[in-house]
Order: sequence, then C-alpha cells, then structure tokens
Amino acid sequence: MTFDRRSLLSLPLVAGLAPAAFAQTGAKARASGMPVWPPAERFTLWPGIPAGAPNPLPTPHPSTPRYPDGYRDFQMRGVVRPEVGVFRPARPDGRSVLIVPGGGYYITSLRNEGIDVARALNAFGITAFVLSYRLPGEGWADRADVPLADAQRAMRLIRANARTYGIRAEKLGVLGFSAGGHLAGSLAVLHDFAAYRAVDAADRHSARPAWAGLMYAVSNMDPGRSHGGSRTNLLGPDPLPAVQARYAIDRQLKAGAPPLFLVHAEDDGTVPVANSVDTLAAARRVGIPAEAHFLQRGGHGFGTRLSPRSPGSLWPQLFDRWMGELVLA
Repeated sequence: MTFDRRSLLSLPLVAGLAPAAFAQTGAKARASGMPVWPPAERFTLWPGIPAGAPNPLPTPHPSTPRYPDGYRDFQMRGVVRPEVGVFRPARPDGRSVLIVPGGGYYITSLRNEGIDVARALNAFGITAFVLSYRLPGEGWADRADVPLADAQRAMRLIRANARTYGIRAEKLGVLGFSAGGHLAGSLAVLHDFAAYRAVDAADRHSARPAWAGLMYAVSNMDPGRSHGGSRTNLLGPDPLPAVQARYAIDRQLKAGAPPLFLVHAEDDGTVPVANSVDTLAAARRVGIPAEAHFLQRGGHGFGTRLSPRSPGSLWPQLFDRWMGELVLA
C-alpha cells in the first residue's frame, strides 16, 4: 500500500467548524470506531493563548478525510491552544518519544502520523507523546518560529513531569513525519534557539532531544530542493535569507547534534528522497551517528500503513531496536 501526500493535501477539509462542530466531528469519529483527537490524557502547552496571537484568532478546523484506500485520517487546522496527547504502553520500559505529525505546515495528520504511530510504539513499551502544534500561516507573529516554539515547550514540559510519566527525562527523543520531520530536525539543531520567552519553571529544562527520527522528512528550505508547500507555509512568500538559512536542517547539523534515524522511499513524489540523502551526508561530514533506511517503494505519508509485504512496514521494529541501543544500553 502506498500513499502520496499530494493526494492528502488535495482532499477537502471540513471548513468553518466552531467548537460545537469540533465536538460533533469527534462524536462521529467515535461512533465509527476510529480514534479521535484529543485523547483522554493530554496537556496544553501554554497558560492561556500563546504570545503573538492574531486577531481574530484562527478557527479550529478538524476533519476526517477519507484516503483513496478507504482509511480515515483525523486532521487539524486552526490550532489556538496547542497540546500534547499522552499514550502510555501497557508495560512501559522508561523510553519515550515526542511524535510530530506532518501535513506540509498546512494541516497536521493527527491519526496517520500521530495516534497510530503512538500505538505502534506503545507495543514495544515506549511512552508516546503526540504534538498538536500551531501552523505558521495562520497569522501568528514570527510565523517561522511558531512550530519550533511549540516543540521546544512540549519537550520541556514532558521533562518537567518525567516522574509522572515514568520516563527517563534525559533519554526523551523526537520522531517527525514529512513537515513534522522538518520540525523534529529543527528541534534537534535549534533546541537552544530562543523561539519564545520563558513562561514558568518548566522552561529551565533542556529542549534538546536525545535522538531524532526523521521520516520522509523535509530537510531544507531551498527553492527547488525543498517541498514547496512546506517552505511557503513555514516561511511565507518572501522570507528573509537568515530565516531561510536557520531552517536548513542539513546545513545546521553540527558535531554533537543528536543521533539520527532516517527513513525515506525513493519513489516519494512529494518530498524528494534527496532530502534524507543530504541529511545523511551532512551527518557523516560532522560525525553524527545516523542510521538510514531507503525504501525502493513506499511513496509519501505512509505512517505505519505500508503493506505487511513491504520491507518498509518493518520500520517501527527497526526504530524500536535502534532506540533500544541508545536508551537501554
């Protein structure tokens, strides 16, 4: 089974949904048996509305589009109060990961690249945290830094409450998909960048991930090399050169950055495989440990949904073993 992100972004979103419609969307999803957002256990990132909010605020736009194979995703736009869903395994082993769904910085694919991934990793004893972050093109000040601010804050809050979650704070990592992979990579190289002003004691904790998993991830913001939609949505139509350079992950990698786990399909028609090839080459140049898996087939946006006959369907098991070597050794 393959799925192309271009098809996902061409699917209609449910427009104009107020909070009551949000609840109605969730109720319909529950009735259909599919997982919904938000989950029962969750926490918000900011005390009140985050700084730099537009006026008027974005309107939440949840949707449950049907993919060509019949699968129903749960997607979000218009996030005003970013939050993290907590997914606990039956037998936790202390490992944990912040999962960052993708969607071209236009939507977030909260089921396909969030909830489903969390449940797959729960089976290995990994505690998973799924991030629902603000989108940069919805009027927030300093648009390019808004997703990074949410990711940094999420890492710090998880670490501040590590005992509650039964995890090893110093071994918390990040796993991102597509544009979410770009955000995960940004967190790896810009964890100490001041994307926001500290708001409480949790911000004394480090936002540095112990490792970063980058799944068919956007690695740079160069015209013609990046995913055009992600670039435009993150940076805007006329970005400053300094901001464009800041979010060129493959060029920002330096010695001492977190170890990397890369997965990308060569037939990806949305984010070219060159993005991960460039990231791997950059990691080798500066001596960052990296494990890369390049699939002959898989397309884009597959999450955990590749056919069991596909070698790529084994990436969660490979990730579990790679992560185990780093965390449990």
